[in-house]
Amino acid sequence: MNDAHIRSIVILGGGTAGWMSAALLAKVMGRKRRITLVESEEIGTIGVGEATVPPLQLFNGLLGVDENEFLRATNGTFKLGIEFVDWGRLGARYFHPFGRHGDHFDVAPFHQYWLKCRLAGKAAPIDEFSLCAAAARCSRFQRPPTKDPRSIWSTFSYAFHFDASAYAAFLRRYAEARGATRVEGKVADVRLRAEDGFVDRLVLADGREIAGDLFIDCSGFRALLIGQALGVGDEDWSHWLPADRAVAVQCENAGPLLPYTRSTARRAGWRWRIPLQHRVGAGYVFVSDYLSEDEAAADLLAGLDGPALAEPRLLKFRTGRRKAFWAKNVVAVGLAGGFLEPLESTSIHLIQTALTKLASWFPDRRFDPMIVAEYNRLHHLETERIRDFIILHYKATEREDSPLWRYCRNMPIPDSLAEKMELFRRYGKLKQLEGDFFQDASWLAVMLGQFVTPERNDPIADLHETEPLAKTLETMRAIIARTAKDMPEHAAFVERSCAAAAAH
Repeated sequence: MNDAHIRSIVILGGGTAGWMSAALLAKVMGRKRRITLVESEEIGTIGVGEATVPPLQLFNGLLGVDENEFLRATNGTFKLGIEFVDWGRLGARYFHPFGRHGDHFDVAPFHQYWLKCRLAGKAAPIDEFSLCAAAARCSRFQRPPTKDPRSIWSTFSYAFHFDASAYAAFLRRYAEARGATRVEGKVADVRLRAEDGFVDRLVLADGREIAGDLFIDCSGFRALLIGQALGVGDEDWSHWLPADRAVAVQCENAGPLLPYTRSTARRAGWRWRIPLQHRVGAGYVFVSDYLSEDEAAADLLAGLDGPALAEPRLLKFRTGRRKAFWAKNVVAVGLAGGFLEPLESTSIHLIQTALTKLASWFPDRRFDPMIVAEYNRLHHLETERIRDFIILHYKATEREDSPLWRYCRNMPIPDSLAEKMELFRRYGKLKQLEGDFFQDASWLAVMLGQFVTPERNDPIADLHETEPLAKTLETMRAIIARTAKDMPEHAAFVERSCAAAAAH
């Protein structure tokens, strides 16, 4: 056996990041490596990330978790995308769906043929060519009954809404059953090795010491290992994403159980609405220069579906990332590595990709700098691409009714995003870059939804005559609408397949 193998892994911090880390490592390593998670009930966790993106299916699948069991344990519901209200202009709304729009014709993407007909006034809005958006409009859901790539279901995907604290508890049970050990305690000191500055051990407040070879920093915004112990600084992205506060609260369910998240732009930020089986999660992300904390809480409470179940909770943050996610023998996962506001539900996804990248580039105790550098390069690329996609929502607006929106409309943006927007404006072309998580359907939905309108279609689409093309599109739209209406109601599907015993 290679003497350089990692023998023990220490995870600092619980919550979603910590227990996702423990669960995946316990699954991959089995009982061949010692996995210890250190957390303190006294410190607690953020626990408000309740909306996700489709790749979480892959993470749960890798663990071998039954989807219905997971949803029952977390009061989960299904998510087909996000409805955006008042973003491009007041009174406007659009849907960012999971899954693609329409179907392929030939060498050009579907949206180029749609664009040709739309510019001629002969095509319905792009939302009507998405099965996810059509199902969301009538609050319907079912899992795809076939994986046939020629089926309309090949355009359909979904994610979840769930109680993040319950998910952490679910994964804790999973990880502990596979050999991970939890240690209750607060860290009083972090001891570094004199010879190379690597983390050697954690010293707890009661004097216990937890030694390890590899440390996973899931200590949240405190970043006790990557930031405080190793001194890795961060990059500030608040000039592009200026929101620095959020108030969050839960309220009673009212109305239908919708299979999507809603984001409503307000004068100083935006509000979220996330429906679970037993409650609705709500919050207001805002810029404190333009709105006080009390005003934000009052706005949030005034817009709830039903009675609040607790007092609003205030969160303070700054958007940005660590200059390195992996330094020496410490890997930052979750908020310790940075924060991108939850506009597109990527917080849990970035935990997931940090862990899957770590599994792909897993080190031995020599911690080869080439391995560390490639991990950081890949993770930096992904966070930059997601950053650009979130900035797009703020930049692509016609609103000038408040200081925030005037600032965002006129602010300089990263060159990578400016080039994407300009190429789309000219020809409707969508440029994919290395590290892009969001694919063409997502960029298309937000660009069009927020009035980034192409001047012309791709010339290749002109090989088709407009009239027969429009008829083909209308047939496609009708099939999508009919398929959506034939699905069960979302609430009925949840009740039948994965209702939690305590849901009400």
